[in-house]
Amino acid sequence: MIYNFDEIINREGTGCVKYDGRKQVFGKSDVMPLWVADMDFKTPDFVINALKKRLEHEILGYSFRTPLYDNSIVQWQMKRHQWKIQKDWLSYTPGVVTGLALAVESFSSPEDEVILQPPVYPPFFNTVLNTGRKVVENPLKKVEGRYTFDLEDLKKKITPSTKMLLLCNPHNPGGMVWKREELKALANICMENNIMMVSDEIHSDIVYGGNKHIPLASLSKDIADHSVVFMAPSKTFNIAGLSTAYVVIPDVRLLGIYQNTLNREGLGHGNLMGAVALESAYRNGEDWLEQLLGYLRENISLIDKYLKEKLPEVHMMKPEATFLAWLDFSAFNLSDDEIKQKIINSGVGLNQGIEFGKQGTGYMRLNFGCPRSVLEEALTRIASAFKTI
Repeated sequence: MIYNFDEIINREGTGCVKYDGRKQVFGKSDVMPLWVADMDFKTPDFVINALKKRLEHEILGYSFRTPLYDNSIVQWQMKRHQWKIQKDWLSYTPGVVTGLALAVESFSSPEDEVILQPPVYPPFFNTVLNTGRKVVENPLKKVEGRYTFDLEDLKKKITPSTKMLLLCNPHNPGGMVWKREELKALANICMENNIMMVSDEIHSDIVYGGNKHIPLASLSKDIADHSVVFMAPSKTFNIAGLSTAYVVIPDVRLLGIYQNTLNREGLGHGNLMGAVALESAYRNGEDWLEQLLGYLRENISLIDKYLKEKLPEVHMMKPEATFLAWLDFSAFNLSDDEIKQKIINSGVGLNQGIEFGKQGTGYMRLNFGCPRSVLEEALTRIASAFKTI
């Protein structure tokens, strides 16, 4: 089956954060929203059909996740990432951000230090601070056009109070796919200092070119015993609204600690329809995903070509993964608010780079998980806004 990613779907009036929240975020409702990290493509037909089939049974009562649900995760991880996991390593979380908060509560104490590597997905900061822990920043460094870990800085930042590192793998907003040797070097430092590693791998299926996603806990048994890995089908298949993600914890003791926290917070029951969607997506989604990746690769090429020809002052950190472009506007010597406002005035809404940490100064994040005609129009508007500078 050939899927149509060019189709424009009207999402207004559906309680959609990306569209119906525009006025609150940008001060006006008529901007083209390329900000919130969900895609503007239809959720795949096989997921929708599975949900419809379940709705034919007219009782939506309490339910549990079946062995078919667990098996679909195990099989997907083996097919897509060659990661052999066991069903008894799995637990639930309503979403990856919720899972990160549960992990912080499970494996650290108030006043402990948690290492973040900015620029990074903004909820990482709130997850640490809202649980009474202290953020320690180990900023990424830019080398040959991509981010990498600053391991020397990391070693300097570690103290006896440092208990955890939150990893974004693949990286949001830069789109890095961390290489095996990068992850091993990072993990070795953490293990030497008894630092728990918690890895957000929600974008693991959206990977391009010769890059390969390496699940952190797949590197070795020792690393797995110090790791908690969060994953979900939500970005891959555009089903974030179904609030269903999962955690892979190979160490039985750590899994028990996490499970106790999950149950104490009353979050372990899960979402019936989310479970149906996950199982269908993982059992039927490979062809759809391959077509999606091809479409998104062409969107990346479009952005790259357009910027070089029409707006050469703006540089894109070419994504190795995700459907998010990290754009550097610093050549214009404008403040972050001035950059944001010019783009809003052009009729486009993006995420401000400063939201991802001070290392995002001068940057904007653009979501290119949209029909190509929408992307072309947004780029044209942005270029027109900066031609007068």
